[in-house]
Amino acid sequence: METQPEGLSEVGWPQNYFNYFTEVEEHFQKARGTGLFLLSPLDWALIESWKNAGIPLLAVIRGIDLSFEMWRTKKRRGREVNSLAYCSQAVLEEAERLVEGAPAGGVKAEAPFTLEEVEGHLRRCAAEIRTAGIGELSGVAEALVGLASETAEWYEKLEALENRLTGLEDRMIAVARAAQSEEEAMSAREELERQLRPHRGKMTAPQIAMLEKQFLDRQSLERLNLPRLSLFYLR
Repeated sequence: METQPEGLSEVGWPQNYFNYFTEVEEHFQKARGTGLFLLSPLDWALIESWKNAGIPLLAVIRGIDLSFEMWRTKKRRGREVNSLAYCSQAVLEEAERLVEGAPAGGVKAEAPFTLEEVEGHLRRCAAEIRTAGIGELSGVAEALVGLASETAEWYEKLEALENRLTGLEDRMIAVARAAQSEEEAMSAREELERQLRPHRGKMTAPQIAMLEKQFLDRQSLERLNLPRLSLFYLR
């Protein structure tokens, strides 16, 4: 990963924000010292909660680095950082520092993917929704096909497209959560609690609430093999 230049260009709607998940995953693995470490479902939900809360990517990168610097100063034998949640407090503190010093207005940058890749993403998502065979989501699939047919227009305003996709995904999540049986919902919550328990003391109640929502939303979509629509998932 390239070293970030001085300044706060990351605070707006920068190019690598569309690579948010990949950037965070790779930087955490690098800071941890291994490329073989796989993030857990809780880690992915945490990244998504940061993204949805508007946490700048630069703040996440800095928070990870600071967390590992502190860890190395008080490292105990046999103790490893096995979750991104270890960095959560440092990430939020860095986000506050960036917001306080951010210049007015955002920074516009070109997307790191082509118009054809955006169109392909939209059509693939529509096809996967149809394959899932959930009648209540046929309208979402149709909307995606409509967006794909107008990709050239939307490519000039990707932030607006991302907002549209967020709205469509919210509809999918509502259907997926409603389709869960009581047993499935209980199982998802038990898995959430198992992964979250070691980190509860490091997070505030609002942080935990947001993380819980992202985790359970992701689980409900994955259970029905439904795609993530956000351009952040276009790799």
